[in-house]
Amino acid sequence: MSTTFQLDTATSRANPTPAPMKRLTVPKIMQRKVDGVTAEPLVMLTAYTARQAQLLDPHCDMLLVGDSLGQVIYGLPSTLAVTLDMMIAHGAAVVRGSYHSVVVVDMPFGSYEGSPQQAFASASRILAETGAAAVKLEGGEAMAETIAFLAARGIPVMAHIGLTPQAVNALGGYMARGRSDAEEAKIIADGKAVADAGAFAVVIEGVVEDIAIAVTNAIAIPTVGIGASAQCDGQVLVTEDMLGMFERVPRFVKKYNDIAAVISATAETYAAEVRSRSFPSADHTYQPK
Repeated sequence: MSTTFQLDTATSRANPTPAPMKRLTVPKIMQRKVDGVTAEPLVMLTAYTARQAQLLDPHCDMLLVGDSLGQVIYGLPSTLAVTLDMMIAHGAAVVRGSYHSVVVVDMPFGSYEGSPQQAFASASRILAETGAAAVKLEGGEAMAETIAFLAARGIPVMAHIGLTPQAVNALGGYMARGRSDAEEAKIIADGKAVADAGAFAVVIEGVVEDIAIAVTNAIAIPTVGIGASAQCDGQVLVTEDMLGMFERVPRFVKKYNDIAAVISATAETYAAEVRSRSFPSADHTYQPK
C-alpha cells in the first residue's frame, strides 16, 4: 500500500495551505506492525517549518519536529540549549503545513527528566499549543515510569534509545552504541522497557545493526531506525542532512541531493546579475501606463 499522495492545490507565500487530506493517527502507525512484522516500512523525516512540512508531508507517515533544529536552524553546538518555547513554535508551524503525516515533537532537554509530573506539564503544553499528535523523549528504562504516566493520561509517546543526543555529555560523544556486551544488554532492555511502558513507537539511533534487529524483533511496537538497520520498522533522517545542506554528516546519512551547491550557485548568479544591473529586468519591474 503506497502512502504517497499528490496535492491538488499549489502553494505560495500568499496561499501556504495545501489541499486537505486525511491525516494518519497514532493507532494507525501502531497497526502497521502486525505480529512483529511491518509489511511497508514507516517513512519519517524531520521538519521545522510550514513550507518544509508542505513539501515532505505527502511522502511521509510521520514528521518529526526534532530538537536537532537547535543545530540545523539556530547554529547551536548541540541540542542542549533548545527550549520548550522553540519546540512549540516550530511544532505549530509544521502542523499548519501538514495534513497527512503524524506530527511528533521532541521534548527538549530539561523539560521532562525531573519527574513524570514535569513531563506531563511540558507534553500537555506541546500538544495543546501545536496541535501535534505525539511527543518524543529520550531514554529507556530510566524513562519507563514517565512514559507510563504520560500514556495513562492520553499523551502518545515515541521513545528514543541507543545514541541519545541529549545525553552526549554523559555518553562522551556521538559514537555508535552497542559495541560491548553491557551496552548491548542495556539497549535491548531499554527497548523492552519503553514498549512495556506504553510508548507507541521507538527511535533506535546509532547502534550496532544486530542490536537494532534484536530490539525490533523483541517488541510489538514499531521501531524507527537512524543509523541502525534496514530491518527496523521504519527510518528517519534529518532532512537537511539527507538533502545535502551540510558538507559533513554522520556516517549513517545518505545524501540524496546537494542542495547546498544549488543554493550557493543560485546566490552567485543572482549576485552577478544585481552587480551588472541585468536584474531586475523589464519582466520584473512595473512600467508606466
